[in-house]
Amino acid sequence: MIPHIQLPDEGDNLRAISMITRREIEARVIAPLMEAFAQEMGIERTVEIAGRVIRQIAHEQGCQLAKSLGGCTLAHFAKLVEAWGKDDALQMEIIEQDENRLHFNVTRCRYAELYKNLGIPQLGKMLSCNRDEALIEGFNPAIKLHRAHTIMEGAAFCDFRFNKT
Repeated sequence: MIPHIQLPDEGDNLRAISMITRREIEARVIAPLMEAFAQEMGIERTVEIAGRVIRQIAHEQGCQLAKSLGGCTLAHFAKLVEAWGKDDALQMEIIEQDENRLHFNVTRCRYAELYKNLGIPQLGKMLSCNRDEALIEGFNPAIKLHRAHTIMEGAAFCDFRFNKT
């Protein structure tokens, strides 16, 4: 049995690097592993398992982030969104932000560019975009994400709509 790895806490050095750098490091390890597993057990099963694990990690990270920020409001979550854009990883325009809504569009996504440059654009959605819903659910289950399209899937922009229910 493979041991469960502890997610980084506030004092962890991993938090010192940008999210886009973390995603690049992860992708450079995950992509070859997925390719090897796909050869052994098929692409569908590999993608299913990897996607499930990545969403589970994101959910756990959401829980931990709410604790580390000392709250789980949309105002707290907005601080996380800022961190996603560190190192010019995202260009965003805020549409609406109050205690019940955080709506913004991403007009440039260097995450999508990263996966394309690494030659794995088909993995970008799983490695990055699919984390978002699980992350917010772990952060605060009363906040829901609605997103109709993403740059990763070929749209002109990503429409993030977080709403407190």
